[in-house]
Amino acid sequence: MGADGRTWGSGLAKLYHSTMPPETTEAARPRSGFFSRLRDKLGGSRLAGALGLLPGRPLDDELAEELETELLLADVGVDAAAEIIEQLRRRGAREGFADAEAARSALRDTITAMLASHSRPLAIPDRPRPFLVLMVGVNGAGKTTTIGKLARRFTDQGLKVMLAAGDTFRAAAVEQLQVWGERNGVPVVAQQPGADPAAVVYDAFQAAQARGIDVLLADTAGRLQNKEHLMQELIKVVRVVRKLDPSAPHEIMLVLDASQGQNAVNQARQFHEAVGLTGITMTKLDAGGRGGVLLAIARQLDVPFRFIGVGEQAADMDAFDAGEFAAALLPASS
Repeated sequence: MGADGRTWGSGLAKLYHSTMPPETTEAARPRSGFFSRLRDKLGGSRLAGALGLLPGRPLDDELAEELETELLLADVGVDAAAEIIEQLRRRGAREGFADAEAARSALRDTITAMLASHSRPLAIPDRPRPFLVLMVGVNGAGKTTTIGKLARRFTDQGLKVMLAAGDTFRAAAVEQLQVWGERNGVPVVAQQPGADPAAVVYDAFQAAQARGIDVLLADTAGRLQNKEHLMQELIKVVRVVRKLDPSAPHEIMLVLDASQGQNAVNQARQFHEAVGLTGITMTKLDAGGRGGVLLAIARQLDVPFRFIGVGEQAADMDAFDAGEFAAALLPASS
């Protein structure tokens, strides 16, 4: 470390100290408030529209085909749609769907059951320190903004947080991360544009060790999952940081844009194959995302869903809960 306390690791990484207090204008909203916003965004989904098909009709092949069409238009995917229809067939045979509320309850219960095993919010354990969260995903998914929201969440929990600007190919990403660092009162480690992302994360990890940081949130460049050399670069980040801690990264979180539909499923599968995901955060459910894509991912990958987001502010992201999500997709009639 230099005499001014700002230069770390290789001498190229800069530790940007915050000059702003933690954000105070955006008070943390209660979870009920987040749920209400989520319900407002998703309550008019195609899944809700599918409910009108069920009451008073036997779930025969003709109705199953109509229902499958609605489910596919909601981004549920072929496999998940087939599972939903099969579960509804069984329940319909036992109970029938006398009215819209009965159909709503049946579909809501089915979705909750399909997502329940994936509902595992991220909890930071007491050890190891620093706990490294490596954020991955394609350009535009919302990685940098999600990092800022997580920084706020963890500092509110009393944890010492540091950010690493590993997206060195997009100058705006470094600046955006520094803004989030200032807003949340946390330091940011960065290097010059075009620097090796693995070196940035390595230096940041060393800095976090020296400063007694609890959680290190590392950004990475947006990668198109079909670009092999870019995926190899991400693999290099993982390999290099393990020289400092063989158990790191302790969380590899993929950030997905809900509005991407089935393309988000492909992204999840290919990132998981490349680096072994340990968590998924779904963003932009307020921007055209129909919600069903989470069912499609759950049907294909055993990866926990950590958080979901419905806006740009820190309070617009919260832990994923299967029951609440299903209730937001299919709210009870008023």
